[in-house]
Amino acid sequence: MPDLDIAQQRLYNQLITRQNERSFDTPEAVIQWLGAVQAQDYGAAKWAVGLRLPGATDDDIEQAMADGAILRTHILRPTWHFVSPADIRWMLALTAPRVNAANASYYRQTELDDTIFARSNAVLAEALRGGKQLTRQELRSALNHAGIETGALLRLGYIIMRAELDGIICSGARRGKQFTYALLDERAPQTETIDREEALARLTSRYFMSHGPATLQDFVWWSSLTAADARAGLAMVGSQFIHEEIDGQTYWLPPSTPSVKDPSPTVYLLPNFDEYIVSYTDRSAIFDESQVHKPGGRGDILSNRTILIDGQIAGTWKATLKKDAAIVAPTFFTPLNAAEQSAFAAAEERYRAFLYPQK
Repeated sequence: MPDLDIAQQRLYNQLITRQNERSFDTPEAVIQWLGAVQAQDYGAAKWAVGLRLPGATDDDIEQAMADGAILRTHILRPTWHFVSPADIRWMLALTAPRVNAANASYYRQTELDDTIFARSNAVLAEALRGGKQLTRQELRSALNHAGIETGALLRLGYIIMRAELDGIICSGARRGKQFTYALLDERAPQTETIDREEALARLTSRYFMSHGPATLQDFVWWSSLTAADARAGLAMVGSQFIHEEIDGQTYWLPPSTPSVKDPSPTVYLLPNFDEYIVSYTDRSAIFDESQVHKPGGRGDILSNRTILIDGQIAGTWKATLKKDAAIVAPTFFTPLNAAEQSAFAAAEERYRAFLYPQK
């Protein structure tokens, strides 16, 4: 493939490109295509899905969460992700051991071990049985009543995270602004069970199909898998992809190239921790590191809401949400020309329409 445009390929494969030939009509379909969507900032994660689903609103994503069409749980790296109920069990079986290994020092720090986790899992399961959906504080009360010390917030957090990783609990519907937890067996009662080799092949294929062009190192970072497992997964599915050598790096991507791409300039407002940025170890294809010292650049580009112009990070943005309006405040690395200003206004309007579709 001559002159591989990494940014444009990623925009297309990640469903951000507006002129996309792929068609998805539900939040769960978008999430299943991507494999998982980082979601520790819940509002940002809803916009990450809405950005990729033409015509979707914040209420649509919220309803999908309430209905259990999408779930929010700890499954990669470790942090919260949106994941499809159809995928959650086989994905947890593959990734949870690695996340638990990453958490091991925190388990020791908070004096948690397998004996305590067995007890806490049983208490949480009993508290939620019968379709109950409880807040974190209600789960704390149930644990304390059973004689399991929850102590500081950190200890309670790791007790609950371990129950998520063990496939006991997952997200329930929100109660007002509070998150709740539900039994996974009741939230996703019928899900596919596959062996580890097939799960590894499936996750590898999902990642490179939706996130490519990407390197093996990118996949290791995104998936939480060992480098050996990542190589094994790529060996199983590599024939589905093509690869290109650029600056000593091997990039894997789907064999079909998009026949359409966004006109220039096209602007997107990305949420913080968006998959377009967080899914790769090397972001040089979409971000000039020299920009981090400019206003709004900040070194930790992952936690910033970013402005994309033709696939490149060109600034950051903040939003003040009022009852019926979103006020967007951008900080650009360099001034925009007239065409870019017009494209930015269109991106602003799309974000506002996601939050306030009737306005």
